[in-house]
Amino acid sequence: MPRRLHNHFMTSTVWDDFPFRDDDIIIATYMKSGTTWMQQIVSQLLFDGAEGLDLQALSPWVDLRTLPPETRAALHHQPHRRFLKTHLPADAVKMSNNAKYIHVGRDTAWSLHNHHYNATDAYFERYNAEVEHLPPLTRGTANVHEFYQNWLTSDGHPMWSFWDHNRTWWALRAQPNVKFVHYNDLKSNLPGTIKSVAAFLEIDLPADRLALITSHCTFDYMKAHAGQMAPRGGASWQGGAETFNNKGQTGRWRDTLTPAEIAAYEAKAQAELGPDCAQWLEHGGPV
Repeated sequence: MPRRLHNHFMTSTVWDDFPFRDDDIIIATYMKSGTTWMQQIVSQLLFDGAEGLDLQALSPWVDLRTLPPETRAALHHQPHRRFLKTHLPADAVKMSNNAKYIHVGRDTAWSLHNHHYNATDAYFERYNAEVEHLPPLTRGTANVHEFYQNWLTSDGHPMWSFWDHNRTWWALRAQPNVKFVHYNDLKSNLPGTIKSVAAFLEIDLPADRLALITSHCTFDYMKAHAGQMAPRGGASWQGGAETFNNKGQTGRWRDTLTPAEIAAYEAKAQAELGPDCAQWLEHGGPV
């Protein structure tokens, strides 16, 4: 039985009686780790490079606590191969031996600050509704140093445990139906990463299709079409979808933190994840 996890954002019990199909694809990430980018890649592979897709309707966050029931119910009627999104740790997800799981990793705290601090008041009202047993979710500080320190020392606050999430997925890295992709690899070799995802999903990918799909998965393309791809069209963030997409960079925290702060992060990552997982999470590469 999967572990129960409930917070402001997620409820794991929706997976308990979820009727899997044998060809389902589950995109599993910690928040702001490249989720929408991987959703776009998979959508392009499934829909042969089509434009104008409603990405969030096709691929909803299944365990989102505030997801309308009709959106979750509509998944059962999708005629195409389904590709779904979860932010849960692996031991809180009902696993299917026949589904394919793509886990995307990233050093994520800087993007989390932008994502959380620049959310609208309605965002906080929505996630605070009907969770009286939890402390209120608040906007917190504009200071990225303070946000980062709080996130590091409070186990992922104001989100959920970053270490727990990555540790539980890392434990499944040898499973044949689980693929690890790092944000850095998407940045450094987008065509090669798309090819490897297609191979994992057993999707034929001719060279001309690869070129088209790659062009639809660049950061610039996604930024230009952010309103079609961001959750709620970007309405949950001040500045809209442009804020949601932010900069698409990696390692920016190393340019801002002090040497002592960097050392504290590295020591924490090693202690929580072990050397191999900590190394992969920071740099990427094959698993």
